[in-house]
Amino acid sequence: MTSNDFSERLAAFYTLERKGIKLGLQHTYELLDLLNNPHKDLIMIHVAGTNGKGSTCAILEAVLRLMGLNVGLYTSPHLINFNERIRINGEQISNQRIVQFFDYATEFINKINSTFFEATTCMAFDYFKQNNVDIVIVETGLGGRLDSTNVIMPVLTIITSISMDHMNILGLDLKSIAKEKAGIIKKEIPVIVSHQKEEVNQILFEKAKKQNSPVINLKPISEIIISEQGTNFNYENNLFSTSLIGEHQAQNAALCIEALKLIKPNITDNMIRKGLSSVIWPGRMHKIANGLYYDVAHNESGVQYLLDTLKKIYPNKELVGLLGMKGDKDLRWLSNIVSSQFLKLYITTDQEKLLLNEQELSNNLDDFGLRQQVVNSVADGISKLQNYIDDGCIGIIFGSHYFAKEIFQNFEIPFDSIHN
Repeated sequence: MTSNDFSERLAAFYTLERKGIKLGLQHTYELLDLLNNPHKDLIMIHVAGTNGKGSTCAILEAVLRLMGLNVGLYTSPHLINFNERIRINGEQISNQRIVQFFDYATEFINKINSTFFEATTCMAFDYFKQNNVDIVIVETGLGGRLDSTNVIMPVLTIITSISMDHMNILGLDLKSIAKEKAGIIKKEIPVIVSHQKEEVNQILFEKAKKQNSPVINLKPISEIIISEQGTNFNYENNLFSTSLIGEHQAQNAALCIEALKLIKPNITDNMIRKGLSSVIWPGRMHKIANGLYYDVAHNESGVQYLLDTLKKIYPNKELVGLLGMKGDKDLRWLSNIVSSQFLKLYITTDQEKLLLNEQELSNNLDDFGLRQQVVNSVADGISKLQNYIDDGCIGIIFGSHYFAKEIFQNFEIPFDSIHN
């Protein structure tokens, strides 16, 4: 197999994105059936929510790997390479295995008219089955009820923090969004629920009751201390520390503690501590250089978590930011949250122009009274941030996954090595 073989297959695969998001499970079921239903032979944990899904999956994977298990991980979207979405024990699926899947499954994909995410989900399950993994951690793509991943019958369901996002697809209010997320709750399968607003809890508990699914609520989390090195917290009178940064990461870690004690009753607190301290999840309060962070936060609660975290770590420092966002966002909330937080805020877009044009984003933010300045590129924005960082400010690049490639290239960070 040549690199051209892989590039050609992947380019053809990306054309499936033109079909857009197609909510519903029928095509996924049909494609899996043609692949001999690999998902039916896998032990899985299913994770949904608005924020914290990926971090929760990463923590679970880290601890289960330390226990000696062969762990599959399916997440989305990717930061740099498509292969990131499908991993076993931290190792990304190889180009060769992706080509092999396409050669075998393209006829089926075209026959069913599968979307990009439907086909990717089926590829992941097929790969995990072929490699006889012990357990698979599956992150939903969008929502839950009609997400392609919802064809599985997991041993455990986890629902992280739910807030407003993707309203054009999931619904215009929190209850509607919660109903979509609650759609992954399966009959008699335990569900662990993060701390939520009361109206969200009501939806989740009603669904769990209908499904006769046991609900495990998080206990109070106390003594949370955030630093540049990570997050310390007390859960059920036991002290834990995770390398992930933020109060919200303490909550994600607590979800994992509950999950691990449920599915692995003999696990020790020390084993959990070791996994929590070793977890790596790029793009989440990711320290890129001295005084500069990158975070993929792109919705109201995610950006609020990010700013709260920065202010707690650096209470006496001014913030400067570089922002880019997709065009499907209602930006009113952004103005309300961000307006008084930054000494200077720059606006840009990504190299591939997948984000909103920088001038259009700037004009929209002007309409909401948010002062900012357009820069021509991520590299230009980083250069301007650096001038402020040299004077003692803290810089943050945020708003999208699409910045990742340029950021890692700019700082010559070997991305493939930081996952393992």
